[in-house]
Amino acid sequence: MLESFLAFFQSTAFMHLSYGNLIMFAIAGLLIYIAIEKDAEPLLLIPIAFGIILANIPPEITGILNSPTDNSPGGVLWYLQQGLVLGIYPPLIFLGIGALTDFSFMLSYPITIFLGGAAQMGIFITFLLARVFGFTLKQAASIGIIGGADGPTSIFITSKFSPELLSIIAISAYSYIALIPVLQPIVSKLITTKEERKIKMKPPRKVTKAERVLFPIVTTIIVALIVPKALPLVGMLMFGNLLREAGVVKRLVEAASRYILDTVTILLCVSVGSSARADVFLKPQSLLIFGMGAVAFVTSIFSGIMFAKFMNLFLKDKINPLIGGAGVSAVPDSSRVAQRIAQEEDPTNFILMHAMGPNVAGVIGSAVAAGIFLSLIK
Repeated sequence: MLESFLAFFQSTAFMHLSYGNLIMFAIAGLLIYIAIEKDAEPLLLIPIAFGIILANIPPEITGILNSPTDNSPGGVLWYLQQGLVLGIYPPLIFLGIGALTDFSFMLSYPITIFLGGAAQMGIFITFLLARVFGFTLKQAASIGIIGGADGPTSIFITSKFSPELLSIIAISAYSYIALIPVLQPIVSKLITTKEERKIKMKPPRKVTKAERVLFPIVTTIIVALIVPKALPLVGMLMFGNLLREAGVVKRLVEAASRYILDTVTILLCVSVGSSARADVFLKPQSLLIFGMGAVAFVTSIFSGIMFAKFMNLFLKDKINPLIGGAGVSAVPDSSRVAQRIAQEEDPTNFILMHAMGPNVAGVIGSAVAAGIFLSLIK
């Protein structure tokens, strides 16, 4: 009887658990706690955390990550991860984002496009920093893109350049997106005065339907001609937006913004989490990457705000520099945080619509930055 029990126990995954697996379980538990108790990006962090759990139950026993062979169809997570490897999930995410996004705020005040562009400086500064620390060009580009605060873009470029870093970069990107309500106010208040935070802006002009319909078409053509490698992301983003603005394909808009976006988000996040095996994730360079991700994110917020302050030197109608901090592409969280900070100084100040301009411009900006890296780095 005892021998039978011992034989059964040895066949379980308990015998193959490592301290690394237990640490990853703890990390997954922390992510789930933050997602639920702090309501911090639960739609992203919960499936990522559960993917971590699935991958760290020793896969040599579960077979869940096995690739297919002549004698075996392979594990289910292997198939899910192909959406990352083949670069399928991020463009589909962008399709859904485009169907949800209203670019009229940016079109009503086009100057805010420059704020969205300035907020991408964190990407390139961190790229240089990563090179200083000895990372390859491709690894440095993958790390730098965290500064765009755009999870799908981070995943898209990392899956092509540095798949070995996919788990830490993706988790870093989504972790800092979840920390926007903490990081953005700190940076914003440090580099702006109370008077600047009180600046009121004129209501945005009304954008015509023709402008809204033409924008995704023209943007796709121009961006694709200048940065062809950005087309998979920008093209799908603009296609989703065209569906929204056309006004005659509500079923397609609903499909893209709800069913496709929600489904692909689950598949992408579980796939990301399942790539965070202990033997891959728990390395000294992971902590370094996580730290540089913080630098990238903070620098992006800083750059957007400082560029708004610079523009105010020449503008008659001043810009509230808080909207520059919303130039990272975490839509609409960054805009909401900027609005909250402004109202802490003056409850009658409403900058949310203005902040959405650089916020949605940041989505395009991070995709273009990724396209630049893909074009220049071979």
